[in-house]
Amino acid sequence: MKDSFFRSMTWLHTWAGLLVCWVLLLIFFAGSLSYFRHETSLWFKPELHAGVYRDYRAEALAPQVRQAQDYLSRQAPGARSWSIEFPTQRHPYLSYGWQKPPLPGQRRGDKLELAVSADGQRVISQIRDSRGGDFLYRLHFDLHYLPPLYARYLVGFCTLFMLIALVSGIVIHKRIFKDFFSFRRGKGNRSWLDVHNLSSVLALPYHLMITYSGLITLMFIYMPWAIQSQYQGDRDSFLRELNPVRVQLAASGRAAPLFDIDKLLPQVAAHWQAQALDKIVISDPGDEHSRIKVYLNTGRSITDEPRVMVFDGVSGDLLQASPEQFSAAMSTYDTFMALHTARFADPMLRLLFFCCGLLGYAMVATGTLMWARKLRQQEQKQLAKGQAASLGLRLVEGLNLSVIAGLPLATAAFFYANRLLPPGLEQRAQWEVHGFFIAWGCVALTALVDRSVNSWRNWLLLAAGLWGLLPVLNALTSPSDLLHNVLSRQWALVGVDLMGLVFGCGLFYAATKLRADKAVWRAKTPVPSRASL
Repeated sequence: MKDSFFRSMTWLHTWAGLLVCWVLLLIFFAGSLSYFRHETSLWFKPELHAGVYRDYRAEALAPQVRQAQDYLSRQAPGARSWSIEFPTQRHPYLSYGWQKPPLPGQRRGDKLELAVSADGQRVISQIRDSRGGDFLYRLHFDLHYLPPLYARYLVGFCTLFMLIALVSGIVIHKRIFKDFFSFRRGKGNRSWLDVHNLSSVLALPYHLMITYSGLITLMFIYMPWAIQSQYQGDRDSFLRELNPVRVQLAASGRAAPLFDIDKLLPQVAAHWQAQALDKIVISDPGDEHSRIKVYLNTGRSITDEPRVMVFDGVSGDLLQASPEQFSAAMSTYDTFMALHTARFADPMLRLLFFCCGLLGYAMVATGTLMWARKLRQQEQKQLAKGQAASLGLRLVEGLNLSVIAGLPLATAAFFYANRLLPPGLEQRAQWEVHGFFIAWGCVALTALVDRSVNSWRNWLLLAAGLWGLLPVLNALTSPSDLLHNVLSRQWALVGVDLMGLVFGCGLFYAATKLRADKAVWRAKTPVPSRASL
């Protein structure tokens, strides 16, 4: 403990945030983009940008389901599961899909999705393989290359430190409302502190909500002892009791004809009072243990728990249905999950969440930059004598450049890889992801030798150019462009192009505001270049 409570909280706020700041930057950036996960996935499949959009119509469900069942029974008789997804606001087309049997070494088989044309006369099968927005969504808690369990422990650890930093920041912020209206330009550290305070206070309710709910979403991983003690470590028994409709019955291996799915629709409509459906999933079609699951489109409901009706795939009997009400504990958990994912939100609310997430990115980024400036000021005398910067300073400045400037560039490279890689490339989706990390790695390698303001400016300008030209890339590699999408009211595609323009302008503004760096090389002993922003 320090000599006063205030100084102790200041020390706690500083180190709780700084020790995990670069992982938090990745979480905030990828998590913010995840609010438009489905829109991004649609942009990543230009084959679906024309001729497939349709509205949901209840009277068309029966023929659509009959056509889908007939098609899937002919094209994928040995699949592990089938799916029929109906048009929604964020998935504006009818699609069929199936999961192939897993290959040796795979836990689950690959999934294939086909779109149905708007007139229902053809099935579009030549759709490029792409992870799209799903990659960014899973990146913010799975970190991609790490084993998922270890990644989620790491993310949980960083999230806990983030919550500590937020609470301690509130305690030490004596003038929280006054500083909210304060911004002093050109004042060095004071200006960066003002930006840090403004981005923190402006979205403080969001920061607290998203951090706490982030811990709640994976609470059974972080605190498994109740399940272990009550169910003797049998997690599957706990999940079956928690939600029986999610129980997956293993295939029997004995063939049996699949029930006509369209005959279930009147019963489904009566049970859910003719509300819109989201999708139908058939597990082990043609097997004696086949199951038909009908999912309700929960739409604007503040819930993350799917509403499902489960039917026997052979007899058509209703086996399970999601409860209409949950316990208080389950309802609380479900509400926090819904607030974290914002799947219930309309486009404007998701845009607000997106902006708040970027403010979180700015909050953490300004904190790391102030730390780097402070370290450099502490070593200024040694640097003036021609001595090399300490390892700690080089590490902090290098990570700042790699993450703050590297993440926007890597994400832009991910978008460009989607359009520039050959559509028939083997493991194409994975190579899109590799493109993200290759671009990020290039920035990190550069940061090992050059952390100057010029290096910052060059990378930011490159990222600005890539993002700003995103609408041009879309126009050249898809059947539609920004103007056409506006006129045809395809707002999901318009939103992604506009995001590129906004990011491009913001990054260009940041690059032009960096002051020119001076050459500081000596004959033999170079003075490390300055990375003050």
